[in-house]
This record gives sequence, C-alpha cells and structure tokens, in this order.
Amino acid sequence: MSDEVERFRPTSGRLIGGLALVMSGVVVVIALVDRDSGVAPWGIAAACFTGALSWTAMLRPAVALAEHELVMRNMLDTVHVPLAAVEDVVVRQVLAVKAGERRFLSPAIGRTRRQISRNVRAPGDESSGRQLAEEPYALFVEERIRGRAADAREKAGIKAHSEEQRALAAAVRRERAWPEIAALTLSAVALVVTLLL
Repeated sequence: MSDEVERFRPTSGRLIGGLALVMSGVVVVIALVDRDSGVAPWGIAAACFTGALSWTAMLRPAVALAEHELVMRNMLDTVHVPLAAVEDVVVRQVLAVKAGERRFLSPAIGRTRRQISRNVRAPGDESSGRQLAEEPYALFVEERIRGRAADAREKAGIKAHSEEQRALAAAVRRERAWPEIAALTLSAVALVVTLLL
C-alpha cells in the first residue's frame, strides 16, 4: 500500500465491539488474578472466544483507499482491489464493490434501512441539493470510492465496463487474517473442551 492512505471510519459496531472486548478482558483478568473468583474454566474460554469474536466481527473491518487500490479489511481476510478495476460501488446495509465478474462486500461501511429509505431521490428532484447535504457518511464513502476509481481509469486510459477493465480484476488479492482465524479457532476449541470436561 502507498504512504498516502485515506481511511474511512466504520459506520457501526465500534462501541458494542469495544465494550464486549473490554468486558471479556476483565473476566479473564479477574479469573487469572483471583483464583477464588468462582469463574469456571469454561467461563474463561467463553470470555476469550467472545473477545476474539468481538474484535474480528466488529472492530477489525475497515475500508481504505491507497494510491492505486481499494483495501477492504473484513472479518477473516483483507481484499485489495485495483481502483481502475472497480466497475460499481453501492452502500446499502454493507459496502458492495463489483470488479470483473466478482462482488466484494465489507461490513465496515453501511446504512440503516431508515437511511436507505430516506435517501431515495427521484430524478430531477429539486430538493436534491438539500438532501445531498443530509446524506449519511456512508454515501460520502460510496462517492469517494467511485470518484477515485474513475480517476484511476482515466489515468490508465481504460474505459468503464471494457475488457481491459475486466482484465484488471484478475489482479484482486485476498490475504487471510491468520491471527484472527487462529484466535477464533483456538478459543472455540478451548470452550468446547472445557464444556466437555
């Protein structure tokens, strides 16, 4: 990734994810520091699993624009999409990006059902200027990605929806989030084993 990275703040889940992670940590610390606290081994394993799940599902997802690519960090992987390969971007309840024949989703950016229904505009609507000012942050992210993708295509001399653009989609990279996969797997196994003992 380039040194110039534009990061977008996630639109939901941060507060709940942070609280769940802190509470899980508190349970583990109390159980380890005070052996007479009454926390069973399965309780420690459940707290570890809850913490790992909270981090992975609610705190890890993120979206960023690097110089030449869109980076979508999801629960268990990170997807790098060349900006010029982006054919379409839409934010509904999650961010959806189309490149080639594939669609990539990110839960980091989304809108509520209420926001979606409130921001539907008829073509030629005279109040569109006022509505644009009231649009949620998620629509700003959608327009920003769309604009950067158009700029990347223009710089590369590639037309939208052309064979050249579809060929660029082959350069999409997916990196597995091995630490998160390991934490979830180990804590789930520990929970099952302690429940069976």
